[in-house]
Amino acid sequence: MARKGKATAEVDEAALDAESPEEEAIQEGRQWYVIHTYSGYENKVKTNLEHRIQTMDAKDLIFQVVVPTEDEIEIRDGQRRTVARKIFPGYVLTQMIELKEDDIESSRAWFVVRNTPGVTGFVGSGTRPVPLEPPEVKRILRQMRVEAPKVKVGFELGQKVRIVDGPFMDFHGQVDDINLEKGKVKVLVSFFGRETPVELDFLQVERL
Repeated sequence: MARKGKATAEVDEAALDAESPEEEAIQEGRQWYVIHTYSGYENKVKTNLEHRIQTMDAKDLIFQVVVPTEDEIEIRDGQRRTVARKIFPGYVLTQMIELKEDDIESSRAWFVVRNTPGVTGFVGSGTRPVPLEPPEVKRILRQMRVEAPKVKVGFELGQKVRIVDGPFMDFHGQVDDINLEKGKVKVLVSFFGRETPVELDFLQVERL
């Protein structure tokens, strides 16, 4: 009975893995290609390409268009906000049929993508688009769905800052340590001629 239970657990775990978005993104006969775009036009290219897929009836050739982003907490002017940061500025990923030489469907898929406004070309070897390897695709998609957003702070070690909130408000100090996981910064503040470390929230500090 124990052996049977163990086998069942292993099957269930494998089933869960198979249902992950990263696994679903890898399908036989389909490949992920990287498109180079004008800087800042990534989202516009995605919209344009998805429109062309519909109007040119290319849904059986091009399946997904993705602008890889990850959430990032940005602290600016004492405000904390979550923004979507592009992981690869200037690039868009698209899942398509495998592009083969002297193949009519491949030529049609290439034409739809390559002539989309804002697209400057495929990433590849010479004029031949080269698909991403499956492990690389899984890594990118996994990075996109990480639940805890990264924190982007506007100061660095050794930088002079001013405390804008709390009992040490208006004191000046120097950044001694930054803890991104806790959202805390340690500032060396001078008291009676001695430097004392004070731990503060990111929002309690601003650059000088």
